[in-house]
Amino acid sequence: MVLLLASGCATRDWVRETLGKKEAEIDQRMTAEAERVTGLDGRVKGVETGLAETGPVARGARERADGAWTRAEDASTRAVGAQGRADTAFARADEVDGRLTRLWSTRTKRDLVEAVQVHFGFNRWDLNDTAQTALVALVRELRENPRLSVDLEGYADPRGTYEYNVALSQRRVEAVRRHLVEQGIELPRIHSVGLGPIADKGVPDEKKRRVTVRLMVPAE
Repeated sequence: MVLLLASGCATRDWVRETLGKKEAEIDQRMTAEAERVTGLDGRVKGVETGLAETGPVARGARERADGAWTRAEDASTRAVGAQGRADTAFARADEVDGRLTRLWSTRTKRDLVEAVQVHFGFNRWDLNDTAQTALVALVRELRENPRLSVDLEGYADPRGTYEYNVALSQRRVEAVRRHLVEQGIELPRIHSVGLGPIADKGVPDEKKRRVTVRLMVPAE
């Protein structure tokens, strides 16, 4: 009986000891899990914080990109508009040029009596002695016959810009017209136009720098 009691006490002690160890192990595991969960929770919060901080930056970058795209589209629209206006201006200029050409070619029908070439130096528009001498006979005919009129067509060589050469040819025409007026020829009898550069490679440049003077009479 004593042995059985002693044996029973030993068994209970062993059970208590074993249970105590198991409880300790469980407590340790629960503590470890709690710490791991706490760590994960901290990482989650860190990610959430990072996202919260990154969100405004990302939105700002997106807004800036959208703004840049809008400005680019606006610039493209303005460029298209400017090109359209330029095309319209060129078309109008061509139309005006065409009208002037038609008016010049369809003016009162007249017959050619005589033609004189008045030449100029490079980049010059003043009449030298040779040029004035070439006009002497023509001036005499204009004085003697009031029915006669004169056409002046100014030209330039192709060196330089087109715009400059058109202006230069016009200055040469004006020089001849002024000389004729000074010689007593009435201004309404003089028709003049500056036609700019002559591109014909077969004509020497010194021959291109000229005013063609045509003495005209009304057609019968």
